[in-house]
Amino acid sequence: MDHQKLVNECLKGRASAQKQLYGLFAESMLGVCYRYTKSMSDAEDVLQEGFIKVFRNLHQFKFEGELGGWIRRIMVNTAINYLKKNSRYQAELSFTDPGLHPVTDENPELYLNAKELAELIRQLPTGYQTIFNMHAIEGFSHVEIGKILGINEGTSRSQYSRARNLLITWINTHYQQRKKTDKYVRP
Repeated sequence: MDHQKLVNECLKGRASAQKQLYGLFAESMLGVCYRYTKSMSDAEDVLQEGFIKVFRNLHQFKFEGELGGWIRRIMVNTAINYLKKNSRYQAELSFTDPGLHPVTDENPELYLNAKELAELIRQLPTGYQTIFNMHAIEGFSHVEIGKILGINEGTSRSQYSRARNLLITWINTHYQQRKKTDKYVRP
């Protein structure tokens, strides 16, 4: 079933169509939610809340872009709101933190697989992780990030830069450790 027909069936209240829509997007959207949270349980909560919003607002989807992109945006916004509301994340979602690491333009010299990189991103402090995901993964501009998070554009830029440089440091450290234990790592 094409997406337009599926959406129309969902709008008619057909449970089978809603189940099919959920089945098409739940797995990939869980990955989106997990990038913003620190546990799978929290990611599942965000996913459920996000799909409630999807079904509540499906009438607003205008078929001007991809359905998956529209759903992804809802999931990202739901994850950010979850971080803002959840006391466990509020202390970590701070954007006034002074620079923890110097800013450099060095590029890491290690080829990580996607899973290793995703795990390193998840280890970032929540504020860094959120901005890094929004800019590098989701493609939000720093102006958009500032509006969504209630911070100024410069803060978004500096937090992104700090997150990026922290990742570079970790990747280089990971590379050095791997180099000592694996004779097949690229020099």
